[in-house]
Amino acid sequence: MTLEVGSDAPDFEGKTDKGTNVRLYDLLKSSEVVLYFYPKDSTPGCTAEACSFRDNWEDIQKAGAVVIGVSTDSLDSHKKFRDHYSLPFDLVSDPDYKIGKMYGLHGFIIKPRVTFVIDRGGKIRHVYESQLNAKNHVREALSALKSIHAGESGS
Repeated sequence: MTLEVGSDAPDFEGKTDKGTNVRLYDLLKSSEVVLYFYPKDSTPGCTAEACSFRDNWEDIQKAGAVVIGVSTDSLDSHKKFRDHYSLPFDLVSDPDYKIGKMYGLHGFIIKPRVTFVIDRGGKIRHVYESQLNAKNHVREALSALKSIHAGESGS
């Protein structure tokens, strides 16, 4: 079962397409995190999803967040995907689906497309799952980030 809103986000460390390690809880020290899991690099839906995050990058940054994309693809595949579409965020390789399983994700033939918005306290504040509405993931994430910041200002 996918983790729910209010759950503690499991910490993880993974290798990025740049060859560096990224750790969730280190990122949370300075920003919210939009963590999205997707099935496969360079497929139509995954490309549309990644490009929608890219195209809304300025709004994501204004909301004080970073984006991390995770799939089972290799680091080389991620690098090619990122370079080809000029993606401004890290892609993490999860070849054995260890990170996906930590978040309660399963998928036998096709891995699920799920986005988690995680606040600086490490709590999951929003979960959106849709295999078909790939471009809607960024809208859902931005809405959740606005809600987090509205709560901080007392609005």
